[in-house]
Amino acid sequence: MAFDIPKTSYTGKIKEISLGKGDKAVVIGGETVYPFYLFEGKMPRQPRIAMEVLDCPPQEWAEAALEPFAGVTDDPVAWAKKCIDDYGAEMIALSLESTDPNGLDRGADEAAAVVKKVADAIDVPLLVWGTANVDKDTEVLRAVAEACQNKSLTIGPLQEANYKRIGAAAIAYKHTVVTSTPIDINLAKQLNILLGNLGVPDGQIVIDPTVSCIGYGIEYAYSVMERMRMAGLTQQDEKLQFPIVCNLAKEVWKSKEVHLPDNEMNMGDARKRGILLEAMSAMTLLLAGGDLLVMRHPEAIKLVREMVAELTAT
Repeated sequence: MAFDIPKTSYTGKIKEISLGKGDKAVVIGGETVYPFYLFEGKMPRQPRIAMEVLDCPPQEWAEAALEPFAGVTDDPVAWAKKCIDDYGAEMIALSLESTDPNGLDRGADEAAAVVKKVADAIDVPLLVWGTANVDKDTEVLRAVAEACQNKSLTIGPLQEANYKRIGAAAIAYKHTVVTSTPIDINLAKQLNILLGNLGVPDGQIVIDPTVSCIGYGIEYAYSVMERMRMAGLTQQDEKLQFPIVCNLAKEVWKSKEVHLPDNEMNMGDARKRGILLEAMSAMTLLLAGGDLLVMRHPEAIKLVREMVAELTAT
């Protein structure tokens, strides 16, 4: 007697969003099923990965994270090129760490100039990430949007407190925005509604639900992402049918576990520990519905790509 696998009926579809421009543009979204449920519907493209680059030399990074980028961490252009040329990065995520008011507090014009240099030097899509300081991000990301008006950037995080000003810049200069809310499905939906009312096209929105790494509350992020996918695919909630971006690199590599020395607390090799923590956190978020990951270590990225290839093999 043949066994028929029970199947869920899906009525929705995740929107397809194009990031960047030209031959190297990256398209995310398009799913009509839960993540990797290929026996029930279509997942037309694999999740994508953006490699993290900082606009200033990293502070307090674990040695394992610094090692692959030795010699280029003081130059974001060289760093981005190394990610592309040596590690096959299909997208770059430029983190504007230097603009943090509690750190170097660099100005908006200086930050915008750095972003433009990186954007001019690479041919893959560029994601620009602020510091989550509402006032500073508003100033900086507006300057970035204007300076790179022909580059089709993806800029964020955009929050409820600054969505009008950054959203208006995104409309004017045709950039995609990352809507960021603190692990809450209702707040995520509300911010997307507000952006729609402002006039930001659906094709210029991706969701950042706020994520963490294994051991630091990833189950909360997983639950919210899972509910977003359920609402978008089975409840026809159009405001939750946007692709999800997971900026997990910083969350993983700031954790206590990646900084402990070899064999501390019987935890084994520190380098391997950090790589595996990033790879396992990434796969967990992909299973929850992530479409675009921001990752740091090339070997962790390699592991994730291999696992995704296995899960999507036909």
